[in-house]
Amino acid sequence: MKTHPLNTVILLAPAILFTLLLLIIPVIVVAFFSLTDWQFGAQAFNWIGLYNYSELWHDPVFRKSVSNTLVYLVIVTIGSIGIGLCAALLIESDTGLRRFYRTAFFMPVASTLIAMAIVWQFMLHPNFGLINQLLALINIQPKNWLFNKDIALYSLCAIGIWQMAGLAMVLFIAGLKNIPQDIKHAGALDGISNPVDRFVRITWPLLGPTTLFVVTICAIRALQVFDIVHALTKGGPNKSTEVLLHTIYAEGFGFFRMGYACAMTIIFILGIFFLTQVQHAAMERKTHYS
Repeated sequence: MKTHPLNTVILLAPAILFTLLLLIIPVIVVAFFSLTDWQFGAQAFNWIGLYNYSELWHDPVFRKSVSNTLVYLVIVTIGSIGIGLCAALLIESDTGLRRFYRTAFFMPVASTLIAMAIVWQFMLHPNFGLINQLLALINIQPKNWLFNKDIALYSLCAIGIWQMAGLAMVLFIAGLKNIPQDIKHAGALDGISNPVDRFVRITWPLLGPTTLFVVTICAIRALQVFDIVHALTKGGPNKSTEVLLHTIYAEGFGFFRMGYACAMTIIFILGIFFLTQVQHAAMERKTHYS
């Protein structure tokens, strides 16, 4: 039975409308204002072409924020995937503490990160923070985790991994449950009984599609880091934790240079699109679909 073209258009109309209103039109508006000198609240603006993009090229703060964002992206993505996969394997191994592991690892995902950032701020306090008190028990000198420019970004990375590992865990659990038990039984008959061999030769290859999805989701979320930076360090000290979204926020709503912030936003959107495509193309070659 053929569907009338008009019915197809009617069914697709809401999705197309929302896509236009929430995605395409806002991007077009941002791209337009990125070519102007519009300041937030101003009644008029001037057309300046690519000047904002030229200024970005020579802006040390922008370059620093891009560099910090990429460092955060790599560390948090790898850490989240590693811990999430280990947690998923631990839960699926049926150790008897399945509910505890699920709750412990998924709680950060369900929590409000701004509220948890306050908790982390006290835990990482240089004088009475829990982390430094625990380190003092093993004779390690206390550190100023959030205001030492050499370690502040890595401290935020640790918080990001803590917050995102639970999401990776849930996705990996779903992937593990989709692996047919018959393949595992067949592997056991072929002599693959060691857990490490079973993971390397059976589980990991069959988790290819799930891993591709988890890497993409974690990378995009890592690129969108803003709230913990804004709540804990404000990009300091000395711009050592400045990330791209925080720079966009500061330029647009702190210095009211909305045209300049729009140019950064376009670079951010293009960066997400480029990294996603490169990552997808690279991993697709090594992905096995069952």
